[in-house]
Amino acid sequence: MRELINDPFYELIGNYDRCIIDYCLMEDDTPYQGKRSHKNAVLFAMLKVIERDIDGEPFPWKLDIGKAQARQIDSAELLHVPEILRTDRVGRRFYDCGLPDPLKGEQIPYWYAFWETPHPSGYGPDEFRQVNSVLFPEGTDELDVYEWTTDWSNYFDDGHEWWGAACWSVYDKRMNRYVVIMASTTD
Repeated sequence: MRELINDPFYELIGNYDRCIIDYCLMEDDTPYQGKRSHKNAVLFAMLKVIERDIDGEPFPWKLDIGKAQARQIDSAELLHVPEILRTDRVGRRFYDCGLPDPLKGEQIPYWYAFWETPHPSGYGPDEFRQVNSVLFPEGTDELDVYEWTTDWSNYFDDGHEWWGAACWSVYDKRMNRYVVIMASTTD
């Protein structure tokens, strides 16, 4: 596997300086093997996140990819954009769907990881759609998506405190590339 470091997506996401999601785009010369290929992509992405972090303060990274479990979801579930019903005077948004409760083990949705961060990002549905239109420029009809558990690396520990943690892998059949989306943060 190799990271697609010159993909236009990385330039775009660099403009979203309050985005807390770690994205990794990659391609692989080996034939696509479903869930096994996704697991390899998730491991590769985590190692890239660790590699990027080495420039900062040393951190005792731990991971056990063997513990990672996944369920296949469709692209509509991953890319769902809820309707904002109203915003109160302090800026809280109320949606047409319930918010996840990570303290009860509920997985946070991708949209929530993108714009409902512990410190307001200022992002919303329009920015989310723009990012994903560049992330998946050939459309979303040919995406294989897996949602992964977050108990296999201490990368996710901060999010387990209260806000949430998430990991998804996407294989774009049209572009023959993988996208891994990971999020974990705390206040």
